[in-house]
This record gives sequence, structure tokens and C-alpha cells, in this order.
Amino acid sequence: QVHLVESGGGLVQAGGSLSLSCAASGSIFAIATMGWYRQVPGKERELVATITSGGGTRYEDSVRGRFTISRDNAKKRVSLQMNSLKPEDTAVYYCYAEITLTKLRGRDDYWGQGTQVTVSS
Repeated sequence: QVHLVESGGGLVQAGGSLSLSCAASGSIFAIATMGWYRQVPGKERELVATITSGGGTRYEDSVRGRFTISRDNAKKRVSLQMNSLKPEDTAVYYCYAEITLTKLRGRDDYWGQGTQVTVSS
């Protein structure tokens, strides 16, 4: 069974830094895109950053230049370094991965359980 396990959430003051990590485990043939999404109460889940298996990245406009996404394909792990944090970054952050289990199946979407990031003013 495939699992995505996140770590690194917490409470930090505005201007501080925090690092998130997510590791995929289980019987996995391949992982295409991995990334991070976030959600606050009353709003839709939004993309924060994604990274392809080849290293191509996308960032939400408000985090570009402050956040850095990276991945280790051998370890099936994706990380998000968050610097210069702002109160509006407060949200539950979810790990995401597009995973192929076998050669006979297409890609499926997998989500982590979410980790709370709170930025105080």
C-alpha cells in the first residue's frame, strides 16, 4: 500500500523559516510530479509548488522567491524550504504525488495527511 508521510510543520514567527518533507513508501513503479498544496478553512486547496521527475518546478506567485521545492528520486522524497514566512502562509500543507504502481496502470493521485503550518505576526 502506498503512503505519503509529511513532517516538519509547526509554529513560527513572521519572517522565520520552516522546512517540510514528504516521503512516499510502498510498491511504486514510478513517480511523476510531486508537490505541495495548502488549504485554509473556507477556501479551496491551492497549489504551492510542484516538481517533475526531471526537476522542472512551478510556484504559486505569492511564494515564488521565498519557497524552494526539491526532490530526491532515489529516496522518493519531496521537500519544501519556506523562508521569509508571512501570516498569510498559515494553512494545512498537503503532500501530493502522481504515482504509477505497475506498467499496466496509469498514474494515480496520492495525498498526504496534511501538516499544520502557523505563522504568527
